[in-house]
Amino acid sequence: MKSEAITTKKDIINVIEDFDPTVQSKTYNEKFKSWRKSKDNPFTFRFETNSKEKVFNDSRGFENKSLPSAERRTIIAIMHIIGIAMLMYITIDTVLGTGIIYILDFLGIDIHTSLFSSAVYGGGTEIVTTMLAISCLSLLVPIVYLHKKLKMPFKVEFMSTVNDSAEILSSIGMAMVVCTIVCLPSAYSSSTRDIYNYFRTIDTDISIWDQKEFVIYTIFEIVVLSILNEILLRGGIFGALRQFGDSFAITVTAVVSALLTRDFYEMPAAILISIVASVGMLRSGTIITAFFVRIIYKIYLFTLIIFEVDTSSNMMINRNLFMLIVFISGVAVAMSIQVLGKRKRKKVYAPYQSENPAISRFAFAMRRSLFFSIAGICLLQALIDVVL
Repeated sequence: MKSEAITTKKDIINVIEDFDPTVQSKTYNEKFKSWRKSKDNPFTFRFETNSKEKVFNDSRGFENKSLPSAERRTIIAIMHIIGIAMLMYITIDTVLGTGIIYILDFLGIDIHTSLFSSAVYGGGTEIVTTMLAISCLSLLVPIVYLHKKLKMPFKVEFMSTVNDSAEILSSIGMAMVVCTIVCLPSAYSSSTRDIYNYFRTIDTDISIWDQKEFVIYTIFEIVVLSILNEILLRGGIFGALRQFGDSFAITVTAVVSALLTRDFYEMPAAILISIVASVGMLRSGTIITAFFVRIIYKIYLFTLIIFEVDTSSNMMINRNLFMLIVFISGVAVAMSIQVLGKRKRKKVYAPYQSENPAISRFAFAMRRSLFFSIAGICLLQALIDVVL
């Protein structure tokens, strides 16, 4: 039985109509809201009620629909499929990848590995082809899985309208600054880093590679894999999470990015680069900005490695000069656009208010799903790598 009173427009709570994505075009906003209204989709946050309307329950008396409960359910559902996507990535990158190498070895292909070592050895062409295939597969499978589960239109999943091209340049400048900051510990460490540290995710012997194979791997690592990585993080994952505000989406995607590295030394860099990529995408209105940020980061890492394999006495001077130039250039680019340009900044972040405190929403995301277990696996692997 319902108890009703005179209703005004302000008494109606509708989380979809009350949410304004702001960052994109009118078309994007309409498609985003249309996707969220899909009633058969457990990953869309829908809640509408009359604050003056109460439902009488024989055993509990009058009660209201619970907005916090609806929010919790949706967050947990989304984090569950994010956890599955992460599990797919880890499984393909490690278990399945090793299995593929064993199968190829059994078939007589010149590529080999060992159960007791992550090293891969054999023919240069075979190694490059197999490693690139595994890397691409580990990203493409979770991308497709999330797209199918979320049922999100491409126009919503991938922000594509350039609202502010200057913000693309600003994000590139910030990426250059962040690259220098996050690379300082490793660049100035006493440990020796050689050329295949750039390929540390595969830990293979590259001394047998010829120039063509090296170039092919470098292009794929820097460009193709960077784009696929950003499609995974800044695509469906970000789009689904921003139902609860852009700050929530930025934070969670940064955590996911860090965990997927499964390397404590890489995690700080992954978090900062992820934040720059997300903010840049929101300010510019296009995922292309995130592509540029990730590519700049990969190019920077690769350049440092090239410097460090130089055995000449000028290596330290050349490398430090490079880092200083990049840092100053990044600051100059970002500052000139954000400060000297004196442009009127429009609102680009989607506001969000909830009865659940922000810390509670993050707790739901981190604890109450498969995601928590996958995060534990990532941290355990990172710990094992440190110990061993």
